[in-house]
Amino acid sequence: MPRDIPVGNGSLLITFDKDYRIRDIYFPNIGMENHTEGHPFRFGVWVDGCFSWMGNGWEMQLQYQEDTLVTDVKAVNKSLGIALEMHDVVDFYLNVYIKQITVKNLWDRERDVRLFLNHDFHISESVVGDTAYYDPVTKSIIHYKGKRYFLVNHGDAVKSGVDYFATGIKELHGAEGTWRDAEDGVLGRHPISQGSVDSTIGIHIPLKAREEYTVYYWIAAGTTYEEVAKLNTTVWWKTPEELMRRTANYWKLWVNKEDINFDGLPDKIVKLFKTSLLVLRTQIDNEGAVIAANDSDIVQFGKDTYSYMWPRDGALVAYALNKVGYADITRRFFKFCAEVLSENGYLLHKYNPDKSVASSWHPWIKGDKLELPIQEDETALVIWALWKHFDKYRDIEFVQPLYQELIIRAAEFMTKFIDKETKLPLPSYDLWEERHGVHTFTVAAVVAGIRAAGHFAAAFGEHNRAKKYFSVADEMKNAMIKHLYNKAEKRFARMGKKKGAGYELDMNIDASLCGLFSFEVFSPYDPLVQSTMQAVKDVLWVKTHVGGIARYVGDYYHRVSADINNVPGNPWFICTMWLAEYEIARAQNENDLKKALSVLEWVADHALASGVLAEQINPYTNEPVSVSPLTWSHATVVTTVIKYLEKMSLLISGNAYAYSRYNSNRYASSAYKEEIPVGEEYPVACSNTV
Repeated sequence: MPRDIPVGNGSLLITFDKDYRIRDIYFPNIGMENHTEGHPFRFGVWVDGCFSWMGNGWEMQLQYQEDTLVTDVKAVNKSLGIALEMHDVVDFYLNVYIKQITVKNLWDRERDVRLFLNHDFHISESVVGDTAYYDPVTKSIIHYKGKRYFLVNHGDAVKSGVDYFATGIKELHGAEGTWRDAEDGVLGRHPISQGSVDSTIGIHIPLKAREEYTVYYWIAAGTTYEEVAKLNTTVWWKTPEELMRRTANYWKLWVNKEDINFDGLPDKIVKLFKTSLLVLRTQIDNEGAVIAANDSDIVQFGKDTYSYMWPRDGALVAYALNKVGYADITRRFFKFCAEVLSENGYLLHKYNPDKSVASSWHPWIKGDKLELPIQEDETALVIWALWKHFDKYRDIEFVQPLYQELIIRAAEFMTKFIDKETKLPLPSYDLWEERHGVHTFTVAAVVAGIRAAGHFAAAFGEHNRAKKYFSVADEMKNAMIKHLYNKAEKRFARMGKKKGAGYELDMNIDASLCGLFSFEVFSPYDPLVQSTMQAVKDVLWVKTHVGGIARYVGDYYHRVSADINNVPGNPWFICTMWLAEYEIARAQNENDLKKALSVLEWVADHALASGVLAEQINPYTNEPVSVSPLTWSHATVVTTVIKYLEKMSLLISGNAYAYSRYNSNRYASSAYKEEIPVGEEYPVACSNTV
């Protein structure tokens, strides 16, 4: 079940499913220690002897309030005659989750209403050794284990404190949990339970005819009893209403901090752009890790999650955030990469938020020889994104300590991890993590990464080193044309396998071929690129009413249809937006840009009502497939929208800065800018584009 309307502050993340049940609680790092393991926190309503949990029987609308990380949820149960209006936040500063619940009586008579909220904690991702108890000092329920404490409380305008509660055993000897105890409207008040335990609290709300009443519920997260008790006091004295108000204002300020002229973009695209920025922030840990996704249901597919930092995903997210001015966030990411970079200069498959090496399925050995278990584009794109950051902000004192330990070390690896005969990189795994070989996307990323290192070397006055890097990059680009371009089919291969002095080409059409122009290795006007992209458009567009671009022909990952001719694979948001980026890059007039705009409108139309984007969607039903939200999907929205605005500005005025501040050349200095490599020609209309 996909996740929706996440709320968080970089230390505490709360996610919901489509039935508005809390499903994931990450603390104190985003993407590490999911204290629910995906088990639902049920929320139910008892009215005059009738009970209903959120889900079947409820008409639900899950959205965000405009321009902020405050949810806007409406739920109606006609058979109960009850409507709920709810708002959720995680305080922008304190590690406290707050829910506002307004209960509305839809009938013309008095009602006895009771709300029940269940807590199915699996603290530190295990039920072993958990404790749940009623604390009379704070009048709350507390779940704890080791250095993880979660305090649950509620209140209204008059008082706070839990009066109706139960703790008990779950998932053991047939016991389902205290949520079953709630279904008769009465809780047993058992004060403490240990082991595999849960808890439920009740809130009694008598309502007159057509009356409504508002209550607040909160969960404070900390590492000691004293910490959560203090947070509980803060919530009460500052009031939940004030904490929600200040958090709403903070995120409105945050998402609107840059004065962007959206230049007539449809409102739904502007809304998606801002929602994407906000969702991105929920998925980024305060210590620098950019997490791919935090949707624990994916565990059912492969017994693992997306709650890791992939350097590639992080680099592309950092690139997007840098384009819109969030440099403080991206600096932490680049520092993270510098700390985890291997001594030999490469980044591994993925990392945990605490900088430890994460799980991987890439082997270290082939036959009896060592084989690096890497996706080389991950190393390259970090250096590329860091150059884009520096090119814009010129934060020399930030980059200086990264120059040797990250930039040069990675560049030296990339310039040595090369087939001496062909001048192409040695084999590694592809960005889809499925094939081992020499991939066009990876080679383009490596060319861009080595060029970026050359720009850094020139900026720091190491001109001989810069020339070396530019020379290697140029040789590699030429080798791409020689070895990875198929003249007979007039397009690039997605991959080559070394065979003799050349390569056996895999000509399956793959959306990742967009990397040819995305990293500025080739001009979008280059005939080699144009013929390749035409094949991508013609073959990978899903021929159902849903549409969208698939990853490649025959994509098996979460496959829905075997009709390969019409459905080459499920539509992916990132792949579809790469098509928009291509149309933007090659547009020579405003009319050309309409093609990109239609793709952006497609993305907005196929998002969840909240604006949340999954990894993929069902090609027949438009339902989310795989994880949701996917951080990379939202980053690609941000990048594509800004590139659209830059190009529109350039076409209208000839000045890429007139409507947007986000051209990466804006702060460039001739003191360290290199010339376009010899042989690379760009039309005049595109000479200033990013």
